[in-house]
Amino acid sequence: QVQLVESGGGLVQAGGSLRLSCAASGRTFSSRYAMGWFRQAPGKEREFVAAISWSGSDTYYANSVKGRFTISRDNAKNTVYLQMITLKPEDTAVYYCAADFFKPPGGSSWFRADEYDHWGQGTQVTVSS
Repeated sequence: QVQLVESGGGLVQAGGSLRLSCAASGRTFSSRYAMGWFRQAPGKEREFVAAISWSGSDTYYANSVKGRFTISRDNAKNTVYLQMITLKPEDTAVYYCAADFFKPPGGSSWFRADEYDHWGQGTQVTVSS
């Protein structure tokens, strides 16, 4: 099993920045676990935000966050990050960290919430206008 704990959420004004962290424990973090960030706004379905391969060599982003969000990971610290800049009110949501053991490069499984086996509890991000 993999346990995931998100942190770093909060209230920020539009145009501001936040960095989310996801600390992993349990099975060896770097053992080919793909990591993803999803978000869910009130009344909406959970949506893909970004994902990163176990080595960090492959990253994927939703069109809505490209150029503003950056996903990265530090396997030595068992942590994955989501740096968010130029935040917009529509970025307001609960952000969830997710993990799944190995994903082939470029497949659709990177973008689907039901393709991830492990989830954190989420951290609230609120962007005021």
